[in-house]
Amino acid sequence: MFIIARLLYVLWKCLFLLAFLSILILIYPFLLLFLSHRKRYRYAFFCQKIMAFWICFFSGIVVKKVFKMAINDIPQPCVIVSNHASYLDIIVSYFIIKNYFVFMAKFELNKAPLFNIFFKDMQISVDRASKTASHKAFLRAGLEIDAGHSVFVFPEGTISSDGVLKNFKNGAFKLAIEKQVPVLPITFLNNWRLLQNGGFFKSYGRPGISKAVVHPPISTKGMGEENIVPLRQQVYSIIATQLK
Repeated sequence: MFIIARLLYVLWKCLFLLAFLSILILIYPFLLLFLSHRKRYRYAFFCQKIMAFWICFFSGIVVKKVFKMAINDIPQPCVIVSNHASYLDIIVSYFIIKNYFVFMAKFELNKAPLFNIFFKDMQISVDRASKTASHKAFLRAGLEIDAGHSVFVFPEGTISSDGVLKNFKNGAFKLAIEKQVPVLPITFLNNWRLLQNGGFFKSYGRPGISKAVVHPPISTKGMGEENIVPLRQQVYSIIATQLK
């Protein structure tokens, strides 16, 4: 039974990969065109939304979103933060946030074969091994917010393979307070059970319902540097509680 289950996981991952490759081939020329100039990034964002819908549709992923406030109350710009236990989190994000946003993610994603098209140029890569590079990424994120664009951050800084929430880093909350924009917490409940991080033949992979909860935004108006840690702890508690 165990071997059959593993075989089914692998077959579904092949289907997922096929869905990814097929839409990538179709849309790649447009992505290259739109990513060639900053003024066209919004069109690239729309292409990435199409990719996300195509991948989920053909691989049997249905996204179920629960908004704990009116969907029109999602602030723009804001700093969006969520737990991160699957690459599926990135794809599902395009179903949740309708307005233009950029990801702030670890530099290694630029090296991920094929998947790095989601992180080419318009997204913000963070090389945490370099303080200078990290600072430049932080400044770039600030400029995006100044331009009215939301920034999506995974504050754990890594991908969990078992859905267990890891400690948050301060960067996302420092950014929100410095720019005085709201923090929007999102909880991805079960993406790791659908597309688990890990070896192709060892980890989970199956169709199903991806469940996400969008929490009310948290205002940072009037907050200062002394509020970074309490804000981080507040958001961590919201997501951790929802996961339980």
